[in-house]
Amino acid sequence: MIVAEILRTKDTDVKNVSTSMSILELACYLHAQQIGAVIVSDDGCSIDGIISERDVVRGHAKYEHNLSEVRVSELMTKAVITCSPQDSIRDVAKVMTERRIRHLPVKDGDRLVGIITIGDVLKERLAEVKLEANVLRDYAIACR
Repeated sequence: MIVAEILRTKDTDVKNVSTSMSILELACYLHAQQIGAVIVSDDGCSIDGIISERDVVRGHAKYEHNLSEVRVSELMTKAVITCSPQDSIRDVAKVMTERRIRHLPVKDGDRLVGIITIGDVLKERLAEVKLEANVLRDYAIACR
């Protein structure tokens, strides 16, 4: 199974915010959109970074009550790891686990085509494991 199969079931509209947005505005945006992370892009095309709820929490601990003055550019992850639609779910799961990443942008060449979450990946892996178990069960029954 590949990442493209996950993207077929998801909304392909990738949300993004600018580097100049305040962390307080970002927190409200994440809440309103019911998402856990968002791409940071000043031009709406390139990936300048990614920022998540976890970054907001860390920013709150560091800057306390000044979140309206702290900008997304100060807390975002700048070295963004991405995957492609042709990457296998197993490989993506490994990268997400090893790097402790919960959101992974998907790029097809230079074009951002989606974002997947660890929940998306686990759901697909669970479906694969269930299918394998059913096939093995059916095989064992047929061999009796």
